[in-house]
Amino acid sequence: MILHAGLLALWSGGRWRGLLIEGVSGSGKSDLALRCLEHSFRLVADDRVLVWICDGRLFGRAPDSLSGLMETRGLGVLPQDNLRLCEIDLCVRCVPLDGVERLPDAASTEVEGVSISCIDLWPFDVSAPLKLVRAMQHLGAGLR
Repeated sequence: MILHAGLLALWSGGRWRGLLIEGVSGSGKSDLALRCLEHSFRLVADDRVLVWICDGRLFGRAPDSLSGLMETRGLGVLPQDNLRLCEIDLCVRCVPLDGVERLPDAASTEVEGVSISCIDLWPFDVSAPLKLVRAMQHLGAGLR
């Protein structure tokens, strides 16, 4: 299955943990991904993510034609070092500022029948990349 989303990875807990970034076109997915690269995240896929299940776990990678490429609005599609694949551990939904709850309950979403933790985030918040670092570091500690 191919999703209209981005996929980043962060080294945490001794492995690469994947962050799926969802949102409608123009919602800030690629902008958020670009800023996350400055906070130790690595690109896996931009704009399209090929997902599959292996041993009950969800994995993702870029389609071959988009591997190692990232769109930067105003600059175009440029090369970007990327990881070939990673397990997907968390989903972030890019939502308007008024769609973010101050103290949200734990939430999850299903992708290909696999449940993963999910948070809503305004992608243009200056602290958004740091919030995602913290969310990835605290997976399993209240997010699930």
